[in-house]
Amino acid sequence: MKSLIRQNKDLPEILRITGPAFVELVMTALFGMVDMIMLGQTADSAIAIAAVGLTNNPINLFLGLFAAVNIGTTTAVAWQFGADRPDRARDIARHSLLLNLVIGIIGSTVAFAFSRPIVGFMGAEAATYEPAVKYLQIITLGLLPQALNVSVTASMRGVGLTRLPMLYNLFSNGLNVIGNYILIYGKLGFPAMGINGAAISTTLSRVFGCLLALFVLYFVESPIKLRFAERFRPNLANIGRILKVGSPAALEQLIMQSGFLLFARTVSGLGTATFAAHQIGLSISSLSFSPSTAFGVAGTTLVGQALGARRPEEAMRKAEGVHKLALATAIFVGVVFLLFSRPLALLYTNDLTVAVMAATVLKIMAFVQPGQATQLSLAGVLRGAGDTRYPLYASAAGIWIFRVLGAYIVVRHLGGGLNGAWLTILFDQYTRAIIVYLRYRSRRWLRQDIAVW
Repeated sequence: MKSLIRQNKDLPEILRITGPAFVELVMTALFGMVDMIMLGQTADSAIAIAAVGLTNNPINLFLGLFAAVNIGTTTAVAWQFGADRPDRARDIARHSLLLNLVIGIIGSTVAFAFSRPIVGFMGAEAATYEPAVKYLQIITLGLLPQALNVSVTASMRGVGLTRLPMLYNLFSNGLNVIGNYILIYGKLGFPAMGINGAAISTTLSRVFGCLLALFVLYFVESPIKLRFAERFRPNLANIGRILKVGSPAALEQLIMQSGFLLFARTVSGLGTATFAAHQIGLSISSLSFSPSTAFGVAGTTLVGQALGARRPEEAMRKAEGVHKLALATAIFVGVVFLLFSRPLALLYTNDLTVAVMAATVLKIMAFVQPGQATQLSLAGVLRGAGDTRYPLYASAAGIWIFRVLGAYIVVRHLGGGLNGAWLTILFDQYTRAIIVYLRYRSRRWLRQDIAVW
């Protein structure tokens, strides 16, 4: 690590962008953990945790579509900003808002209308079915404001402003924790609403987060500050610029999230207690996604700006720095998971059987870290160059061969249980890592030319 710091003159710039994104994503993961821990202190905690888990993957499927638009947004804004065309960068931001507005309305309507079939498809048992349906119906009301929030965040990241999204998202998540305490347990005169209280709190916090993000976009000085007085007419060419990068990313998200959904469907068949342990493992391991995702954000921004300014060697140098830092951080996280797996699991539940199962999958997750860091950070680099096809290929191969087909065979036919299912995650992540690393080393992504519009 010390040699890396000495050798990489781009370290301050990488950390300037990664730092706030890292804090934002880690704190978001921590707040999500607090949500689950709070539910774990209620009566029938395994049912509450499992019910929330049944809805997470369907909701993430819709959030993945927003993310696809935002990948295109961050890349397009970064290229235009790097090419010193701030007016075009602002126009991209406007069209990103429009796209996510439309997707958010459609997504929330579909998720609410089909909440019962969705929960049924996820394999809910009798005890978790109704709580999961109600939770999903409430959560879907927050999809539209969440779509607008992440659109603003994507535009901000494109010009290297990661501090502002960190602040408004931390505030939103802080409100969620306070709301959880009041509504889950029935404080300040409110009735104790349990899992429904958690859903209401999450939805309200997303509304506040959206309002804060829009305030920042329209009233805080930045290279992409928008003004109400400016006339805006939807431009198909600008929408096309976002979708040129975003379409492969949309397909990647569809492949990823549908794969995760089917993986969860397989694990849910192991019973409520096992699925609760699975959800605890996912909640804690979300901490490990956050650093690598933050370095991916830095890779997208720095590579996009460098290529927009026609400096490919600078793009390669910064990409290498991002990858090395991501790996170093991942190794540290892996050691933490190995040493503290059981204490972390016991934060969520007093059920020792559930905690032991969760601790075991965390130890498996420790060995996933280098592969996960490589694929997330370098996929961000490739996206910054507009090369979104190879992350798509990597996700299709890793997730559907191992996490979908492999987990089904291991769990349903070989009796591998929860541990067997999580071992398929290891093969999935390293498959994706190998594919994106080979593409990265080829340097062909440096010849992408999405800036000439």
